[in-house]
Amino acid sequence: MDDFSKLAKLFLEGNEDDAIHYLSQMRPTPNRLHLYEQFLTPTMYHIGELWERNEISVADEHLATAVCDFVLSQLDSMEKRKVEKGTSKALLFGIEEEQHYLGLKMVASTFRVYGWDVRYLGPNLPLDHALTQVNRYKPDVIGVSAALSYRLPILKDVIEHLIQLDWSPTVLIGGRMAKEYDLRSFASDRVIIVKDLHQLEAWIEGNEEDINATS
Repeated sequence: MDDFSKLAKLFLEGNEDDAIHYLSQMRPTPNRLHLYEQFLTPTMYHIGELWERNEISVADEHLATAVCDFVLSQLDSMEKRKVEKGTSKALLFGIEEEQHYLGLKMVASTFRVYGWDVRYLGPNLPLDHALTQVNRYKPDVIGVSAALSYRLPILKDVIEHLIQLDWSPTVLIGGRMAKEYDLRSFASDRVIIVKDLHQLEAWIEGNEEDINATS
């Protein structure tokens, strides 16, 4: 059994403590980003596939999501900041009808580690409500998450509104859709497509040459 299948079993059993213990036993001790990308993300993809094949119920999937959410919160609370908190601000949300949110929480954690002030609005947020918060908070970066291809029209509408904001924030597009579909037509000097947390961290650190050129 591979590592994420073992972790999926713990999630589906609702076993929060053993899941955290299992991750803590990884050797060599992995960092937060490695845990997110190599364990938590593939584990939840695996659970999603089990649900799609009717091998688990909706209740099972919800339980696993809740356990993963708890584990994420524990990891986030233990993570030390790489830099002191500064003045940069990020606002994050999932588009309307988008129920997935764990990846968005990982993004929020990554920004916090780098000292950003983060406003996390969660999934399934209608555009008008998102814009109310955006205009009130005026973030430097707006992160938008989407998973399924049939929500492309909603994503396109969201992007069109965000790039018209008068203070010109950077718009980051992520989630499963960014990983599995070619979204380069949405990219511009204002809109960055981020396929995973490694690309996000590179962008935050300013070490990448051009994420859009290689996405």
